[in-house]
Amino acid sequence: MRNESEKNDLTQPTSVIKRLRYLVMSLAMGIFFWQLLTLVLDLPAFILPGPGLVWRRFLQSLTDGQLYQHTLVTLYEILAGLFIGGLAATSLGYLLAKSSTLEKLLSPYLVASQSMPVVAIAPLLVIWFGPGMLSKIIICSLTVFFPILINTLIGLREVPQDLRNLMRTLEANPFQTFWKLEVPAALPVYLGGLRVGATLAVIGAVVGELVGADRGLGFLINVGRGQYDTALVFVALFTLIITAMALYGLVLFIETRLLSWQYWRQGKR
Repeated sequence: MRNESEKNDLTQPTSVIKRLRYLVMSLAMGIFFWQLLTLVLDLPAFILPGPGLVWRRFLQSLTDGQLYQHTLVTLYEILAGLFIGGLAATSLGYLLAKSSTLEKLLSPYLVASQSMPVVAIAPLLVIWFGPGMLSKIIICSLTVFFPILINTLIGLREVPQDLRNLMRTLEANPFQTFWKLEVPAALPVYLGGLRVGATLAVIGAVVGELVGADRGLGFLINVGRGQYDTALVFVALFTLIITAMALYGLVLFIETRLLSWQYWRQGKR
C-alpha cells in the first residue's frame, strides 16, 4: 500500500492526469461564469469582452504573427533576467551564508532595495538604459534577485552542523563539502525561491514594457488600451498567465527530477 507521500508525488502518471482534469474543470467553470457575467451586465465590448470575442482576437493575433513576435520578445527578457538575477542572487547568497560580517554590511542595502516597488524604479532604469531589451532584463533581474537570494541564504544556513562536522571528520575539502553536502541540503529551499522568481520575472518584464517599449506583451497591452481594443488586452494578459504557469511548471518538473532521492526516501518510511 502506497503512503501519502507517494500519492502526492508529481511524477506519478495518475497524479498528473488528476491535475489536468481539475485544470480543465477549473477553466470550464471560469469561462462559464465569465460568459454569464457579460450576459448579465450587458457591458460594451470595449469594457468587458466575452470569451468568444477574446478567442477570435487571439486567433487573429496568432494568424498575423503579432502575438508570436511579441511573446518571443517578452520570453527572452524573462529568461535572460531570471538567469542573470538568479546567478547573481545565488552567488551573493553563498557568500553571505559564509560570512556573517558581509551579511551585516550588505543587509541594509538589500532590505532598502526591496522597499522600493519595481514600478517606481522602472522608469528610472528605462531612462538610464534605454527602452530596449537591456532595461527590461535588468528590471527582471532585480525582481527575482531578492527571493532567490533569501532562499539560498536560508537553505545554506539550515545545513545541519552535525553533517558539517562529519564532512570535516572525513577530511573533505571545501569543494567536496559544497557539492556533496551543501548543494543537496539547500536545493529544496533554493528551488522554492526559484519557483517564486520564475513568476516574478514575468511581472518584471511586463512592468518594464508598460513603462517604455516598442515590442513585447506589455507593449501589446498598451496598444490595446490606446485603441480601446480590450479583447487584445485580454489576449496579452492570458498569454502572460500561461507563460508564468509554464515557467512555474518547468521549475516544478526540474525540482521533482533533482529531488527524486527525497521522494524515494519518504516512500521508504
